[in-house]
Amino acid sequence: MMQSPFKSNRRAVLAAATLALTLAGAALPAAAQAPITLHGASQFNDDHAFTKTMVKFEELVKKYYGKPITFVLHKNSELGLEKQYFEYMSQGKAVDFAVVSPAHMSTFSKAAPFIDAPFLFRDLAHWNKVLDGDTFKPIADEVAQRADVMLIGYAGGGVRNIFSNKPASTLSDIKNLKVRVQGAPIWSRSFTAVGMAPTVIAYNEVYNAIQNGVISAGENEAAGVEQMKFNEVAPNLLMTQHAITIRPLCFSAKTFKSLPADLQAAVLRAGKEAGAYGRQIESSEDGAKLDAMEKAGKLKRIAFKDRDQMKSLVEPVIAAYAKEVGADAIYTKINGIK
Repeated sequence: MMQSPFKSNRRAVLAAATLALTLAGAALPAAAQAPITLHGASQFNDDHAFTKTMVKFEELVKKYYGKPITFVLHKNSELGLEKQYFEYMSQGKAVDFAVVSPAHMSTFSKAAPFIDAPFLFRDLAHWNKVLDGDTFKPIADEVAQRADVMLIGYAGGGVRNIFSNKPASTLSDIKNLKVRVQGAPIWSRSFTAVGMAPTVIAYNEVYNAIQNGVISAGENEAAGVEQMKFNEVAPNLLMTQHAITIRPLCFSAKTFKSLPADLQAAVLRAGKEAGAYGRQIESSEDGAKLDAMEKAGKLKRIAFKDRDQMKSLVEPVIAAYAKEVGADAIYTKINGIK
């Protein structure tokens, strides 16, 4: 028996309608999903340059992405310390972005701590030129490959000095000085080369370690000294000016790969700009913070007479380390930047 054209058309319409509803239903969950949430972490409060850098990153991502997105910034070491943040980002859990010292990347990349090794930069102008030239791209590529963490911007800019519980102005004064250093080998080697007795202690334990006589000193930039109140137990700031910090703004590659393409582009653009913003903040605030603390009687700056000699003792250590970790070409390039 021949089928009615009307029934045939009706079935086709019903089939098409069913398919449309099925497709629409499949799309509903995606459309109904909550905005993407990105978690950041900082050891410090709102006043610290690193926290300000991450807040600026959030603002810029929202601006460039232009779609709903949620940021949660965990401050005041709520999620631990920078070393833990980096491990979390590598694993793709808990923390999506953070400012992290290169020293905490040494487990994954021996070359990473070279980024802000002692006496690597002549001054702030040299430091800025090195960063603007994307000099550290080979190291960033290695970190991305081995740790699955992207370096999307470079903050920092604080000049590091030694804070001590006793005054000192010469190399003989600091001989055998028990000083806390960051965990990467380059720091222990450098401070050993100038006759000190470096030891690795967790950042949040430094205050008590000096107070209890375990160590006598540490080294940090002004923002860190102020935030952690190191001046209360070590009020003498020895102006060794042995390093200018570079603090990469890091982003979990596992998280990055899960983001839509337009958000990925916003993250990369915002990361670079937020890093530059952080550098401007910290480098400009550094001296002002020390001025204010000294004026308030909270610390005393002491000129270090043997800085040039200290630099001469450290330079061979840096050169040997650069060769050891495959960063000798980068070291040569840095020294060649005028």
